[in-house]
Amino acid sequence: MSDGAYGILGVSSDATDAQIKRNYRRLARQYHPDRNPNDQAAEERFKSIQTAYEQIGTTEARAEYDQRIRMKEMFQGGSGSTFTGGFDFGDIFSQFRNQRRDNMPNQGQDLYSQEENIKGSDIESGLDITLKQAIDGANVRFSHRRFKICEKCNGSSFGTSKGCSTCGGKGVKTKRSTITIKVPSNAKHGQLLRLKKMGHEHPQGTPGDLLISLRLDAEEGRRWEGGRLIQEVPVTITTLLLGGNVKIRTPLGKRVQIEISPGTKIGDRRRLNGHGHAGGLLDIEFILSEIENITPEQQKALEALRKTGL
Repeated sequence: MSDGAYGILGVSSDATDAQIKRNYRRLARQYHPDRNPNDQAAEERFKSIQTAYEQIGTTEARAEYDQRIRMKEMFQGGSGSTFTGGFDFGDIFSQFRNQRRDNMPNQGQDLYSQEENIKGSDIESGLDITLKQAIDGANVRFSHRRFKICEKCNGSSFGTSKGCSTCGGKGVKTKRSTITIKVPSNAKHGQLLRLKKMGHEHPQGTPGDLLISLRLDAEEGRRWEGGRLIQEVPVTITTLLLGGNVKIRTPLGKRVQIEISPGTKIGDRRRLNGHGHAGGLLDIEFILSEIENITPEQQKALEALRKTGL
């Protein structure tokens, strides 16, 4: 999936909704016009951040955005399609028709067995859970939309000249439903759960599947990177330059003291075994502590340092 809105907000496509919101707030605060008066570049960046958040800032908007991107990638952005409510009717029903044509029996083949091969499209979606839910397991309510066979024509109007006032001759209608997802204990970030026949229904075949990708919310200051848990550790400039110690709280709730070597650079990492999710690996990444205001004493000390060329 291309970056798009995710890239603008500085998150990966498997980020949790909570992480997206945290990044949005940080970036919006950084590029807000009030903090950057008369800065046109910052204003443009702020507008793009706002637009990106409108696209993926809520669970429903994000699901529709992801669906549109997947469809564009699947069909190379084919023209003549109409996106409606997050689903591309033109492309999906084109897919239905192609499946029907491709599965037409050849001479000597059994019609019934061929029709069984026709299947509705799978639905891919993400489900946010907490680290505790991932460790203990949980039953989580999940709401999604999918094509369901039209109750009026029972799908018989699809692929024919027969009309149907309910589905418009498509044989299916979009419907929202809420189901319970059983999250297994010791679940991993990015773990895929397949729910059979919970995807789009096909008017002349079997339903597709619902593919749920688990997204574990790493909480403030942490993120997932290729399945690895990264925790940012804010460090003052003096500690980076001179060395020292800093205490962190791990995802398991333990307090750990980290020794900082002199000359440590922003972005340097260190790996802690047994301190990550479910006792796995934890990579810590050193970042510069943000300082909102400095005291007169600090201001004086900084001026003196500047004179030394530091």
